[in-house]
Amino acid sequence: MAPEPGILKECLTRLEADPAGATSYFYGRLFAAEPRLRALFPAAMGAQHDRFFQAITRIVWSQDNPEDLARHLRRLGRGHRKYGVRREHYAAVEAALLATLRVYAADVWTRAAEHAWTAAYREAAAIMIDAAERDAATAPPWWVAEVAAHDRRDHDLAVLTLRPERPLPFRAGQHVAVQTARWPRVWRPYSVANAPRADGTLRLHVRARPGGWVSGALVRGTGPGDTVLLGPAEGTMTLDPASPRGLLLIGGGTGLAPMRALAEQAAGSGRDRDVRLLAAARTARGLYDLAELRALEAASAGLRVVPVLSRSPEEDVPDGALRGRVPDVLPAFLDGVPGWRDHDAYVAGPVPFVRRTVTALQRHGMSLARVHHDLLSAEDEPEVTSPPAPAGIRWSARPPDRTTRSPAPRP
Repeated sequence: MAPEPGILKECLTRLEADPAGATSYFYGRLFAAEPRLRALFPAAMGAQHDRFFQAITRIVWSQDNPEDLARHLRRLGRGHRKYGVRREHYAAVEAALLATLRVYAADVWTRAAEHAWTAAYREAAAIMIDAAERDAATAPPWWVAEVAAHDRRDHDLAVLTLRPERPLPFRAGQHVAVQTARWPRVWRPYSVANAPRADGTLRLHVRARPGGWVSGALVRGTGPGDTVLLGPAEGTMTLDPASPRGLLLIGGGTGLAPMRALAEQAAGSGRDRDVRLLAAARTARGLYDLAELRALEAASAGLRVVPVLSRSPEEDVPDGALRGRVPDVLPAFLDGVPGWRDHDAYVAGPVPFVRRTVTALQRHGMSLARVHHDLLSAEDEPEVTSPPAPAGIRWSARPPDRTTRSPAPRP
């Protein structure tokens, strides 16, 4: 029997009344019962508290949409493999969750509530465990990759070319999580900036953000010959191989990476598709990949690259560029794209940029069914941690300040 959504939501509201207290209590119970599980979590637990509530809220509010919930849980289950999560860990989480609910939802906690929460959690855990074990039969939890090239495009931005030791399957528009030698228990997601290639290499556009452990290490402390770990490719912002529709690709900041990958795939498909790529930046300096985009444009009859600059002075604007924010320049731009409402739109960049752009597309008449995004930004996504690298992985990397070389991290 399916859990009663009303009972689940009523208890969840009690947790939401004191989220900090409930989350601290939950992790206190979990780590007291299973101290070894502490190694799966970051030293600073603030961001983890948010993820805990997001996960529980998603399970509760998706009871009316079991297919969507199952897809989400399968993705989580597969992704948790790289953190070292195992089948037996789920029982410990269940015990800590129920203990937390008994305390923080005491006034509505009944036998029926306990049955509902137990059933909901166990059903979710079963889906995640099944997905992880199925994935384990065909793919490793991570890939070791060598840094084949490190191109510093700006003081805080680099384009990395990675060569995995074994083939890493992915589709244009997807992203992979990266773990560096400098921070062997921290993962960060980055979109792949190329379509699959015969040599198996992947390119990443990485901007070092303030306080960004992984991004700073990748930009300033990594070079050719170093190694990183890569998680499996994820994301649904991919092209429909059977669709003949034109493409409207809009990337802001390093959100240009997946748009470039989609443009590369479309250009190499052999189809005569109209592809418009808007590369948005504040200033001309932010158009760090414009030369390569122009080369791709020259090799593809159907591709047109249009820079969009929101803050550049007139003298710094490249030929053919538009001035203003993307939502503001969209009407004039779309007027020059015949049949644009029948195109498929793809948007990537910082979360506010994606939301504003999607809203603008909808306001100008594009169906949301034709608009694709993952709301993923390497500049916004919180850093997450996993257990140390497994025995047998030999790291090679430079310390971020390049003034000294520290020993390679050991598991």
